Amino acid sequence: MTIDFSSVHNHYERPVIAAVSDMASRYPYLDEGDLPDVACVALNRLGSRYIRHSVDLTFFLTEKERLEMEKTIAECVVYAFEFVQARIAMRARR
Repeated sequence: MTIDFSSVHNHYERPVIAAVSDMASRYPYLDEGDLPDVACVALNRLGSRYIRHSVDLTFFLTEKERLEMEKTIAECVVYAFEFVQARIAMRARR
């Protein structure tokens, strides 16, 4: 029996990548090669929330929970940008 797990993914991946793309212009010292690192740092701070279909999660969230999730994603992405930017600055000083 072959089981297809291709629909399983971390819910946070898409919104984090979108937030990184949206906020990238605010961090001119980072280049495109640094943005995947930013996404990874943010995703690691958020943890995992695996789903098969986005509608599965959004259907069960209240408006308050959805807004809290969006706020948490934004906070983690800002933290990640600052973290990666600081690491690059530290490397440049050596």
